Amino acid sequence: MDIASNRDEIDAWLILLRAPRLHASCVRELVERHGDATRALDAARRGDGVEHATTRAWLRKPDRDAIARDLAWLALDGHHLLTINNADFPPLLRESAGTAAGLFVAGDTSVLWQPQVAIVGSRNASQNGLANARSFARALASAGFAITSGLAEGIDAAAHEAALEVGAATIAVLGTGPDIVYPPRNRDLAARIESSGALVSEFAPGTPGRQENFPRRNRIIAGLALGTLVVEAGLRSGSLITARSASDQGRDVFAMPGSIHHPLARGCHQLIRNGAMLVESADEIVEALRPLAARLGAELRERLGACESPRVASPARDPEYSRLLAALDHEALGIDALAERTGLGASALSAMLLDLELDGAVASERGGLYVRRQPG
Repeated sequence: MDIASNRDEIDAWLILLRAPRLHASCVRELVERHGDATRALDAARRGDGVEHATTRAWLRKPDRDAIARDLAWLALDGHHLLTINNADFPPLLRESAGTAAGLFVAGDTSVLWQPQVAIVGSRNASQNGLANARSFARALASAGFAITSGLAEGIDAAAHEAALEVGAATIAVLGTGPDIVYPPRNRDLAARIESSGALVSEFAPGTPGRQENFPRRNRIIAGLALGTLVVEAGLRSGSLITARSASDQGRDVFAMPGSIHHPLARGCHQLIRNGAMLVESADEIVEALRPLAARLGAELRERLGACESPRVASPARDPEYSRLLAALDHEALGIDALAERTGLGASALSAMLLDLELDGAVASERGGLYVRRQPG
């Protein structure tokens, strides 16, 4: 959202998002009913849909110093506010009832449109669990999926690191404001994620890591992803909240089995008993998500105006596909180079490349590059 040209609207959004005891679902409903945040704020100040006196008091007299700090954060390069009525808001999260009405993003917002797999698990994972998280993350990233997790120690950090190692996009959803890294020891990892992917939070800058924030973070992780993989988890693990949220939103849940004597296998075994798919290889996840990934790619192209029909059976019948394939004729290229050569946007290219990869016409390589497969 452009601060200079939308100052009143962004100011209204920041007030609504910071309002105490005003749930995201209520903000969504207000904006949908009134058309934009400015009118929604006016209505909320009159008491429309706002039950708590503390909320109404904040809306009428917000903390202007806090709003000024938010605006200062947004003015920095690579910092964004994506709101539910913004065309760039992640489409899968838009469909997830009860999740965020707005996202503070540090990094590349286009990666939020890529097909994602969430990888979550214990902060105190075993060495075998960490190795499995890295192996699956590398394989899924190489298959064209962005890796989404929560920047926590253990499984989360291992998944993010593995995606970065193969040059793939990774997205960290935070339980703090976008300017606070928790745990602090992952500060360098967060900086690397921001430079090649995105840090995402529904919490305004300066928000500390309160315990009640992390279930909300977990719902966003599940809402962004096509499916969620739980690597290791105890019976009281927050990863089970992510898995349950994914299931509630109609997304696939995958779980790795483990030894019956290992306490961090019990959460995964419970998920499997409750219907999660037992997986032993990343290929099983790729195969399970292939239809949904293809449908997402088609929906993204349609929304972005990348093609007329929801699915193009032959790239030769679509000039934009032909232009993309021609750009890949002689060398492996990344998204930025392809955007420059084809004139297509990064989000449209991501959807089209996924479609071509699923059709076997394109392969992804290390470093986030794509190469055209030769027939035969």
